[in-house]
Amino acid sequence: MQNIVLIPGDGIGKEITEAVTTILDAAGAKINWIPCEAGEATFKKTGNPLPDETITAIEKHRIVLKGPLTTPVGAGFRSINVALRQKFNLYSNIRPAKSLPNIDSPFRAVDIVLFRENTQGLYIGKEHWVDEEKKHAESIAVVTRDASEKIITAAFEYARKNKRQKVTLVHKANILKLTTGLFLEIGGEIAKKYPEIEFQDLIVDNMAMQMVLRPQQFDVIVTTNLFGDILSDLASGLVGGLGVTGAANIGDTAAMFEAVHGSAPDIAGQGKANPTALLFSALMMLEYLDEYKLAERIRSAVYTVLQDHKNECTADIGGEGTTKTYTDAICELLSY
Repeated sequence: MQNIVLIPGDGIGKEITEAVTTILDAAGAKINWIPCEAGEATFKKTGNPLPDETITAIEKHRIVLKGPLTTPVGAGFRSINVALRQKFNLYSNIRPAKSLPNIDSPFRAVDIVLFRENTQGLYIGKEHWVDEEKKHAESIAVVTRDASEKIITAAFEYARKNKRQKVTLVHKANILKLTTGLFLEIGGEIAKKYPEIEFQDLIVDNMAMQMVLRPQQFDVIVTTNLFGDILSDLASGLVGGLGVTGAANIGDTAAMFEAVHGSAPDIAGQGKANPTALLFSALMMLEYLDEYKLAERIRSAVYTVLQDHKNECTADIGGEGTTKTYTDAICELLSY
C-alpha cells in the first residue's frame, strides 16, 4: 500500500479528485490517500494557503496528487505551485501532449513530451526597481550548469527508457548568449552520451512556429523555465487543451502530479468538471511507481470511453454527460 498525499484544491478540485480516486480504486490501485489542504479556500479557513501540516505530510510521504489551486491575493505567495516546486526542488516539469480519440483538434498523431526546467530562469523572482518613480524595473534570469544538467539528462533518460527517437532542445542562444547559451552548450555535451537518440536544437520563436506547422516532427522537448511554460501550454492546445493533458513535477526525492488547468469556480458543484487532466497526471504517478500495466489499463479504458461512449463524457470534450457519468463509464470498463 502506497501512501500518497492528496490535495483536492479549489473550485472543481474536490469533484475531479473524487472522480480520479474513484477510478484508481476501481482499477485496483493499492493507494492509501493522505488528505491535505492548500489553496484559497484553505487560506480563508486558516489564514495560511499552504499549512505546515501539508508541508509536513509531503516531507514524510514524498508523493503528491494535487488538484487545481487558486493562490489568494495578498497571502504572501506569488504562486502556491511555485512554492511547492521550490520547497521540494521539483526541477523536472514533464508535460505530455498526445492526440486522443474523438477530441476536436485540427492535428492528428501528435505525441510530444515536454521537459521544462522548473526552478530557475525568470521564475526565481529576482526583480527590483532601477527607478520606481520612472517605473523602470529589472528581472534577472538564472541558469546554472547543475540545474541544466539535471533537466537535460532527465529528458534523455526518459527518451532512452521509453524508446523515443529524438530530443529537441529549445533556446534563445542567439540573443541570450550567456544563459540559454549555457543551456545549449550543456545540451550538446549530454547528447554525446546518448548516441542512439537524435539531437537537435531550435530557437524558441522558430520552435513555436514549427509546433503549429507540423507538431508530428517532435518527440521529446527540453527547455528552460519560461520557454517551457509557454510551449507546454501550446502543446496542450494541439491536442485539445489543458483539460486533457497531465503534468508531473519530479525531483530527486519527491514528486508532485497535478492538473495544470484552473480551478474553474464558475462551474464548481454543477457536475460539469472534466477529470481527464488530473486522471492522466495520476497515470503518470502510477508510472513513477512502476505500475505501468495498471496505468495502461486505465488509459485504455479512457480511450474507449472517448471513442465509443461519447455521450457519457462532459460537454467540454464533446459529450452530453456529467463528471459522474464519465467517471462511471470508465469504472464500468475497468470492472470487466
